[in-house]
Amino acid sequence: MKQHLVKDIMTAHVVTVTPATTLPEARRLMTEKRIRRLPVVEDHKLVGIVSLSDVQEASPSTATSLSVWELTYLLSKLKVSEVMTADPITVAPEMTIGEAAQHMANRKIGGLPVVDALGNLVGIVTESDIFRLVAREWGQGL
Repeated sequence: MKQHLVKDIMTAHVVTVTPATTLPEARRLMTEKRIRRLPVVEDHKLVGIVSLSDVQEASPSTATSLSVWELTYLLSKLKVSEVMTADPITVAPEMTIGEAAQHMANRKIGGLPVVDALGNLVGIVTESDIFRLVAREWGQGL
């Protein structure tokens, strides 16, 4: 397999949210776009990342004594900034896919925001992107 770079397979048009985005809105975006993580940006700079599991963990348990209206109200007030991972691990577009995959495996994470030298978000690379690359490369040898 040739040396591919992150920029070769990353998703460049990234769906993002701001720290002030509500959790219900973040969940809606993830469901609608069929994605599992959203980079959190403020003034074009990456400040965090929120995953579907972050959103699900912040949701109330079904064992609560609150009414559905109280739950809906409380959830509508919860912001992404309260559950996101601040200062997430990132990669540069020029990093090799092997290096990015090693970061993901070592830290047990499924995706990495891609930032340029100025800290601007330029993409995201996920385990699905890497798997598609491997499948494509190995498929050519068949």
